[in-house]
This record gives sequence, C-alpha cells and structure tokens, in this order.
Amino acid sequence: MSYVGRNFPNLAVNAIDEMGDTYSINLFELARKEGKKVLVFWYPKDFTFVCPTEIHAFQEKLEQFKAKNTLVVGASCDTAEVHFAWLNTAKDNGGIEGVTFPLIADSTRQLASALDILDYDAYQHLDASEEALDGDNVTFRATYLINEDGKVFHESVNDMPLGRNVDEYLRLVDAYTHVQQHGEVCPANWEEGKDAMNATRDGVADYLSNH
Repeated sequence: MSYVGRNFPNLAVNAIDEMGDTYSINLFELARKEGKKVLVFWYPKDFTFVCPTEIHAFQEKLEQFKAKNTLVVGASCDTAEVHFAWLNTAKDNGGIEGVTFPLIADSTRQLASALDILDYDAYQHLDASEEALDGDNVTFRATYLINEDGKVFHESVNDMPLGRNVDEYLRLVDAYTHVQQHGEVCPANWEEGKDAMNATRDGVADYLSNH
C-alpha cells in the first residue's frame, strides 16, 4: 500500500542520537510540530556493507537538507544499543562515527510493519493457524519524504543491493517546495533554477515549444 498523498503513520518509536540518548519519536507529529519536511530512510541492518555508505552520504549532505527546511532520520529494526555501538565504530572500520542525525530503533517492527517494507514471506502452515516467516524480517531500503502537515509526498523502495542517490532526494525536496511556493508543476529532470510550467494545456505547450 502506498502512503503517497496520505498521512505518514502516527506512531511513536524509539530513537537514539549520536550522544547515546534514547527517546521516543513520532515523525508525523515531528513534521507538524516543527513545521519542517522530514526525510526518513530505512536500511536493512547495522554493521553491514551498503548501509554505512548511504548513512555517510546523507550525513555529507545534512547541511543542505537543513537549509531546505528538511530533517533527516535514519531507521532500521536494530536496537538502540546496536545503533550506539555502530555510532562509536570508526568509519575506516565500517562504522558510522561522526553521524549526527537520529536513528530509529524499530526493534518491535511496529512502524516497519505499518509501512509494509519488511523482507519476509508469510505463509500459513497447512496443519496450524499460526503464520511462519521465511526471510530475514528486516526492511528494504525504503525512503519517505513527509511534508509539514505530516503527509507523504514521495516514497521509494530499493532492493537490498541497491544504494540510493542522495542528490535525487535533494532535488525532490526542491521540486516539492517550488510547487508549494509557486503553484507550478515540475517537468521531467527539473532542477532548482530551471523553468517549471503551469498545469494547463497551454502551459505544457509553451514549455515543450521552448525546451
């Protein structure tokens, strides 16, 4: 089920910051309370291979997201204690030391289940009523952009081996902000500073004739 155009789940989950402080976070309420956009990106597991490259990539662009009124939050189903151990592991040893945005510790999988992004196949035993699980029961590389009202305006899900392009999320934030501020729509490959267009037949015709 897609959440685009719908409110992000109104659920509180555990999170940890770079200092090791744990707290409850509700991204739907956070967006509305802070009046900011929120980018939350899910990754499968701590202490793995593609995941730290993505986390460091988001950290490198963190100030750009902040300048665009956007909070960045990482998330996995690992515990807060495992997150903190990884945060205290040096980058050259596969760790994420130096990362300053919060990490959700959805060890109960409540939020991941609501989003339906867990990597498992559930099936019914022929001779029993309970479900059995086949798979690691961790999340795919899912990404959500949430607006200031708590509504999702972008979601994407990558399979495990496929790392994300962080610059694309900056572009999407720019495009959505342009729509909010100017009421125009953003055509294919739009980037900040380029022409957008009016959502009318004449507007499309004018844009296509000039590009």
